[in-house]
Amino acid sequence: MGIVTVNHRTPGLTAACLASLRQERDRLPGLKAIVVDGGSGDNSAEELAKFIDRPEYRDWVELMPLAINGGFGWANNHAISRLIGQGDPPEYIHLLNPDSEIEPGAVRCLADYLDAHPRVAAVGSQLLELDGSWTGSAFSFPTIRGEFARGAGTGAIDRLLKVPPVAIESAEAREVEWATGASVMIRREALEQVGLFDEGFFLYHEEIELMWRMRRAGWAIATEPRSRVRHVGGGSTGVHSREVVERLRPRRPHYWYRSRARLFGLTRGRLASWAAFCGWIMGHGIWRIRRLLGLTGNAKLLDHEVRDFLKFARPRRDDFASAPVPALRQPSRSPVWMQKRWL
Repeated sequence: MGIVTVNHRTPGLTAACLASLRQERDRLPGLKAIVVDGGSGDNSAEELAKFIDRPEYRDWVELMPLAINGGFGWANNHAISRLIGQGDPPEYIHLLNPDSEIEPGAVRCLADYLDAHPRVAAVGSQLLELDGSWTGSAFSFPTIRGEFARGAGTGAIDRLLKVPPVAIESAEAREVEWATGASVMIRREALEQVGLFDEGFFLYHEEIELMWRMRRAGWAIATEPRSRVRHVGGGSTGVHSREVVERLRPRRPHYWYRSRARLFGLTRGRLASWAAFCGWIMGHGIWRIRRLLGLTGNAKLLDHEVRDFLKFARPRRDDFASAPVPALRQPSRSPVWMQKRWL
């Protein structure tokens, strides 16, 4: 089995992630890990090289430093391609965020699930906040109705439009539409069929698009709550879903909106992309009216959300041009989004 984690300027978190993985080696003989440094530009690669050179890591962890920060999917593609291209490629590849620490048995649990369910392409873990509480780990695909309701920010609209819950809570393993990319184990056979991550994404939503392709090819996606992973969230970007005490929630980076638009473009098409864009705007207009009437309670605005949404979430022509990498082909020296300046 192969494990891939992508570091970007978080060497301390990555080292803690690797330390939590050591306990899985007894349960999974032959476990190998690749740590990709995504062009951090600081001393991350050097620090990780020293850490991995310790006797307890050097025989099963490999460091893969990349010259540029090409994004989450592009960096993962490099490591996945290396694993698949080797003489005895692993049947399963586990993608694990560097700001995650696994609980005992978490990796073995995912492998057992895939062993028992041959039509499942990917299975995700249950993520935990630092205090041990559950956080979103399995989800429904975004929809036009959902974007309208997200803009409106009220459960009444969700109920009226019968919008399925975005996050799915389940105490039992079950099939879902997509599972978190923070800790997900993927079947190599599925990747060889549908390809790796789309290189048009920089960060966010790329795992949703990949799982959309898998489901369209006849595979299933699942969540396994017995695989528990503590997830800091936002280790590299600062973007997270935890409550804040400030007046405004932290501003999202512009590439979050661009990835959202690209996701709709690749999975729903041109007309639906524009409908989702306009739907959010109309929904947010309703939220503003409710706020003037004092009906939004303690709900907090996202810093610069409307301005950023109008500027970056508007569908563009390149949002409809797919750029997945075939599993048996080495990724390009720079991602498509960078070559064509899509961001």
